[in-house]
Amino acid sequence: MPVTRMNHAVLYVRDATRTAAFYQEVLDFRVVFEMSGGRAIFLQASASTNDHDLGLFTIGAGAGPSPAGRSAVGLYHIAWEVDTLDELERIESRLAERGALVGSTDHGTTKALYAHDPDGLEFEVSWLVPAALITGDMQARMAPLDIAAEKARFGGSTRGGVGVSIPA
Repeated sequence: MPVTRMNHAVLYVRDATRTAAFYQEVLDFRVVFEMSGGRAIFLQASASTNDHDLGLFTIGAGAGPSPAGRSAVGLYHIAWEVDTLDELERIESRLAERGALVGSTDHGTTKALYAHDPDGLEFEVSWLVPAALITGDMQARMAPLDIAAEKARFGGSTRGGVGVSIPA
């Protein structure tokens, strides 16, 4: 049987309580379970039906930064999808206010923000062009993202991913 979707990600972090607060503040995640006074915290995205979407395990303040991509193999980032460009813009503001936003890219059919959590682990927040609105000029690319222009083109409240990551 083929894999149908990603259910959750688990990260080792210096302080699960601090990292959980970050994801709660910027992405509206909620704590669904906590073990051993913050040693492990499980979070769920606000619109998710998963048991949890993100698990965080504390390994201590002395932990070094991840060498993944520099001197070791490892995970580059996880990507979270939002329903609308209005939501993407709201999250962009939150990430910028926290100093966590490190970039944004127009990939053609995907409009993406990139950010770092408190431990420097990268994640992506993206909006996917609905299948019915994809045109031939939307080849895979890496161009600057202009959310205002995308909202003018697609509408700020247009539900993304329809027919792509979610059924039509």
